[in-house]
Amino acid sequence: MGKLDNLGAIVTGSAEGIGEAIAIELASNGAKVACVDFNEESGIDTVKKIKNSGGEALFIKTDISDPAQVKLMVSESLNFLGSIDILVNNAAKFIFGAVEDVSQEQWEDILKVNVIGYATCVKEALPHLKKSEKSAVVNLASVSSIIAGPKFVPYNTSKGAVLMLTRSLSVDLAEYGIRVNAVCPGSIHTSATYKHIEHMGTDVEKTLKEFQEGSLLKRQGRPEEVAKAVLFLASHEDSSFITGENIIVDGGLIYT
Repeated sequence: MGKLDNLGAIVTGSAEGIGEAIAIELASNGAKVACVDFNEESGIDTVKKIKNSGGEALFIKTDISDPAQVKLMVSESLNFLGSIDILVNNAAKFIFGAVEDVSQEQWEDILKVNVIGYATCVKEALPHLKKSEKSAVVNLASVSSIIAGPKFVPYNTSKGAVLMLTRSLSVDLAEYGIRVNAVCPGSIHTSATYKHIEHMGTDVEKTLKEFQEGSLLKRQGRPEEVAKAVLFLASHEDSSFITGENIIVDGGLIYT
């Protein structure tokens, strides 16, 4: 028996990295999973991995910054899942730069995905989450919600907003028994790691070593380690009396 047997889960940004690991983890614990992403090729690959392991999943191509697409995605998810019990908001946009480097369009782009997109997904899924006795929303925030990295103003700001969105939703949705929590990953080894290094314009091996040395545990985290924290918060069995909280998965980075 899995912790999430007979539950339906939506995972946004599930084509690769942390989102892929989350979708696979939830499916391995019995959930049917709607894998949502704008990257069709990688998203379908995530679904194949789940199915090859005996799980049930469907890919739905969606840009969560578009409310019309989110509405359609939730409808398609419900048709496949039968119920929507878990929503994991993981899709994210990365925009780097100091405040003087960032355009109005870039600000709007990152907020449309990282903040408004999360809120829109909750809004559209809410009627179905209300019907579940084991409903949970898990938002992927970041250590950037708590500490400010240099020349990372748009991303830092958007992830700070995700943490407050999580707290606000936990207050408003408690009357329906819907728990809302966040996970704050630190330096996790994914393809985004290399995009960050490319933007920094630094040596790859040297920068990876700096990332590893930046945590108390002297290594980067793995996507699967973040997925375990998401599973804990998504599971009514494990976290039924937890809401409005955030779990930091950073190897102690914020204490260095």
